[in-house]
Amino acid sequence: MRLLIANGYLIDPSQGQNSGRNLLIEDGRVAGLLDRSEGVPEGAEVLDATGLVVAPGFIDMHVHLREPGQEYKETIASGAAAAVAGGWTSVCAMPNTDPANDSPAVTRFIIEQAKRAELANVFPIGSITKESKGTELAEMGEMKAAGIVAVSDDGRPVPSAGMMRRAMEYARGFDLTVVDHCEDRTLAAGGSMHEGRWSLMLGLRGIPAAAEEMDAVRDCALAELTGARVHLAHVSTRGALEAVRRAKDAGLSLTCEVAPHHWALTDDAVEGYDTNTKMNPPLRSRDHVEAILEALRDGTIDAIATDHAPHHADEKALEYDQAPFGITGLETAVGLALDRLVHEGTINLERLVELCSINPARIFNLTDRGTLRQGAWGDVTILDPELSCTFDASRSKSKSRNTPFDNWTMRGAAVATIVAGRVVYRHPEFDRVKTEKQGEVTIK
Repeated sequence: MRLLIANGYLIDPSQGQNSGRNLLIEDGRVAGLLDRSEGVPEGAEVLDATGLVVAPGFIDMHVHLREPGQEYKETIASGAAAAVAGGWTSVCAMPNTDPANDSPAVTRFIIEQAKRAELANVFPIGSITKESKGTELAEMGEMKAAGIVAVSDDGRPVPSAGMMRRAMEYARGFDLTVVDHCEDRTLAAGGSMHEGRWSLMLGLRGIPAAAEEMDAVRDCALAELTGARVHLAHVSTRGALEAVRRAKDAGLSLTCEVAPHHWALTDDAVEGYDTNTKMNPPLRSRDHVEAILEALRDGTIDAIATDHAPHHADEKALEYDQAPFGITGLETAVGLALDRLVHEGTINLERLVELCSINPARIFNLTDRGTLRQGAWGDVTILDPELSCTFDASRSKSKSRNTPFDNWTMRGAAVATIVAGRVVYRHPEFDRVKTEKQGEVTIK
């Protein structure tokens, strides 16, 4: 099977490509980049990408697919459908399932369910400790043999520095990245939003920025001690970002990600007690958001990840301090990044591709992903930076609707998603906007 993505503007920083080239995919792999003058290879299906951006497939490093155990919130199939609708060709599934992904049996189950769905690639992340309880290391080697790409206890951060040290040393032996949700629970206990002016005004117990920053500093110190590859999930505070900068300056193998809600919203969004503004880490104050934007500009932040966390409507209908943390994000992240980061001049399109594709593949050692080099997997995200879209949560591919971005209009969207040379998603507006394109897309 041959697919030619023709007439698009190809951006692939892994090859220094930022120009008009055609992309040929054959039998699921990249066959080459072609000059437009070369014409259509024999037997190739053509996808016309005139005026659109063609990029290596986007990889979401941090999602919760809930299966096994909480299929009423999300299944691997529904989560994968939401992923490709949002422009993500691959997602990395956190282990907080029921049972937790702390064994090769659960790892293999997740991979098999993803294969049945035939949509996005799903790469499981295994637990650091058994049942993510923080007391006994899980069998990382067996899980890696089954298919995990990293280890994390996710929303249940390893509380003991001694246990985290052993985990980092053990993971280093299997060349696995350790992903940590930085939170000192003795400081965060009982909190439901950022501790600050708004928590005081709203009468809600706050989670101080220090809760995140103390664990971030600890992890940086342990990364230096152990030589392990460490990745900080959904960084949200100025102090945590400063710790990351220091670690990078010292040459440590430390990386971090940021979630779109942490730069698109501030803690004043909680004013109406909408539980769709409740997530962990919480929405922070403006000074922390400014620090995130600066870190996106200067390269401190390595990746954008959604922290897609679906919940049933009944769970989110509780009082604010009783409702669960988390929002969906797979279908809104790319639009928010184009609208709030690219169009507002914080980053350019090439940097967006680094954040969403190249860097996630590098951090998790995803072979032949995050690039359109010859022989790489034919995973492609096609963007229309100018298409204005209003997100309607009632039409989401996810089984859950817990998002603060319902009815938000965003300038820019993923309009086609291709996995191993198969077009698994086309935006409903794809054919219409294609007929209206005039010339090349404007690249910022």
